[in-house]
Amino acid sequence: MLKLIGLGLWDEKDITLRGLEELKECEVVFLEAYTSKLMGCDKEQLEKLIGKKIQAASRSFVEEYGVLDYAKNNNVALLVPGDPLVATTHSDLLIEAKKRGIKTKIIHNASIYSAVGETGLQLYKFGRSATVTFWTENYKPTSWIDVLFENKERGLHTLFFLDLDLEKDRFLTAQQALKQLIQAGMSEDEKVVVCSQLGGPSKKITYGKAKDLIGKDLGLPLQVIIVPGKLHEKEKEFLEMFRREG
Repeated sequence: MLKLIGLGLWDEKDITLRGLEELKECEVVFLEAYTSKLMGCDKEQLEKLIGKKIQAASRSFVEEYGVLDYAKNNNVALLVPGDPLVATTHSDLLIEAKKRGIKTKIIHNASIYSAVGETGLQLYKFGRSATVTFWTENYKPTSWIDVLFENKERGLHTLFFLDLDLEKDRFLTAQQALKQLIQAGMSEDEKVVVCSQLGGPSKKITYGKAKDLIGKDLGLPLQVIIVPGKLHEKEKEFLEMFRREG
């Protein structure tokens, strides 16, 4: 059996009681180590909590179904920061497991998709999300800006994830992402919300015009950017608590 177990947003204390119970029955435990990261703890702290050794699972190991080779004859857990089904990679894993006749179980947990409710923006008014990727001198993709324009036309909020490379401990900053959004066509006067480390003790939410926030302290990684669509009066009132000007 393969068990996809969500770890929540911050540290080992966020794992659910159900998740801990399911882990007791697992002979092999992997930690998915490429879509996100628990900023408040490391693998050793998780191992101490669950009483089992944890192996790091790379993108290629998961996407090429290496974890399923273990799950064929063992009870295997794949620990995933946040909720295990936010990343499309894990949905594909479930499809392949069914094809191979491997049983699966999903243990959900808190996700950034729900945590952004702390901004006061109504979750049902979010449109498609996208990831703002690292730019290099010769590689500057902008497909994510189309998602923004589509959502704006419909009056919907846009959630942007910011690229990361956990193997190199690199995180795209909100300041750099805002610069890229502006260069790709977003107005520098667009009002945006920057959320940093939601779910943790150092969380920070900042609201203001994109051009004004670029030079501000917007908190530590992990960060997301929200470009609001059409705002309800209550959403406007809530966002004013996080406003930063000039």
